[in-house]
Amino acid sequence: MKPTIIRNRQFYTATNHIRSKQLGATLSKDLREKYGKRNTRVVKGDTIRVMRGEFKGIDGKVTQISTEKSGVAIEGIKREKLKGGNVDIYIHTSNVMITGLNLDDKWRQSRLEGQKAKVATEPPKETPKESPKEVLKSKEVPTKESQKPKEKPKEKPKETPKPKEKTSKPSTKKIKQTKAANQAKKETE
Repeated sequence: MKPTIIRNRQFYTATNHIRSKQLGATLSKDLREKYGKRNTRVVKGDTIRVMRGEFKGIDGKVTQISTEKSGVAIEGIKREKLKGGNVDIYIHTSNVMITGLNLDDKWRQSRLEGQKAKVATEPPKETPKESPKEVLKSKEVPTKESQKPKEKPKEKPKETPKPKEKTSKPSTKKIKQTKAANQAKKETE
């Protein structure tokens, strides 16, 4: 099977938690330096800039997120219907950049701050080494009880395997099915 077919199948038949992960966008340079992360999932209330497509260069807040449509609706980006009224246009998150984060969610904030690159400001502390006298005291002196040989547990008698019954040759239908399965494996690899 063609790789494009497999890739499309993975996108459009993905489970909900995987579809949610697919709605991630890159962070702006300022946010990358601040949080030490390259990308994150888009959340309602984030400020984003459209980087590609018809609406390139437009900034706005995220008003809705749709995992079904694999995109986000941005305030200010709408299309008129033929019968009148306006409809939100959903833009895929790979075409946008996050310029401002909505940090109302404390879990998200701690998650972002926890990913910072750690800078070593203090040299690592050295642990004091034990003196040779303390090492000798901590070792146990062997006693007569510990020198006794341990008894081995009794082993169960081994059962001899029963001989397998001879089976007839596999039908041609089964051979064709296994060949098809092997070819499918090779194509997916």
